[in-house]
Amino acid sequence: MTESTPPAQPSGPSLTQQGTLLLLVRHGETPTTGMVLPGRAPGLHLSDRGRAQAERVAERLAGLPVDALYSSPLERACETAEPTAARTGLDVNHDAGLLECDFGEWTGAVIADLAALPEWRTVQHSPSFFRFPGGDSFREMQERIVGALDSLRAAHAGGVVVCFSHADPIKAAVAHALGTHLDLFQRIVISPGSVSAISFMAGHAPAVLMVNSTAEPLSGLRGP
Repeated sequence: MTESTPPAQPSGPSLTQQGTLLLLVRHGETPTTGMVLPGRAPGLHLSDRGRAQAERVAERLAGLPVDALYSSPLERACETAEPTAARTGLDVNHDAGLLECDFGEWTGAVIADLAALPEWRTVQHSPSFFRFPGGDSFREMQERIVGALDSLRAAHAGGVVVCFSHADPIKAAVAHALGTHLDLFQRIVISPGSVSAISFMAGHAPAVLMVNSTAEPLSGLRGP
């Protein structure tokens, strides 16, 4: 009788392994989404559509054992976190590492006007070389959110953490987890109210499980 050889097991993390799961949620729409660069200016709140997107995020998280909630301190991110906090009974912790990029002198500028500037090509095609006048560089933004996520996964090892942030920081975090150069991060789309998921297992590189998801339930991201 010939002894059969068992099939090789995958070396990477799977959904059934209980690593640390970080869910990155972009805030819902605001009245100016896609039209201006709001940056860190205070006083920008969710639109009716944005509030509905926030409720949808909370619904999609049902059945997932969430351990902690963190949010950028800006109003639009905190408001997106509120329905999830109400459903889970967890407090929302503010974390400056999840803040929007500091756009400096470009804060509040109309995107169509910025797109006519020669610097806009650098923003789109060589962002690692760009610094916003009086504000952040894209490298600083990426270092900030990657550092914040490293701290959160260490603080909640083996748990599920939901982080409410902004498009560019989430794109930069996903690019870093994928091993993608920052100059290519503009190819990643992060829509309002979307969820992206990164799993961290000891001894493995980060695994990007989901990017820009806006529809399906999220309970399947955690094994039984």
